[in-house]
Amino acid sequence: QVQLVESGGGLVQPGGSLRLSCAASSNIFIFYNMAWYRQAPGNQRELVATITKGGSTLYADSVKGRFTISRDNTNSTVYLQMNTLKPDDTAVYYCNVDQWWGQGTAVTVSS
Repeated sequence: QVQLVESGGGLVQPGGSLRLSCAASSNIFIFYNMAWYRQAPGNQRELVATITKGGSTLYADSVKGRFTISRDNTNSTVYLQMNTLKPDDTAVYYCNVDQWWGQGTAVTVSS
């Protein structure tokens, strides 16, 4: 069974940056596409970004140009670099690999 552990969330001012990390307990993840989702209070969980096994990426329109997803297969880790953060980015961010989900890391963008 694969376990995913996110880290890197926190409180940041508008315009600031954060880097989220998601470490997998098994290197099996190198065979899968990976994704970041987020869920704001009162909202449904939404896709933020995906990265394929080969490194191709896809972003939600709301984060395009501000967020960057990347992966390090050697360390079984996927990252989400978030720049120019806005209050609307406030949410719990979840890492996803196939049927496995992390526990989430909270991001709050506020002055």
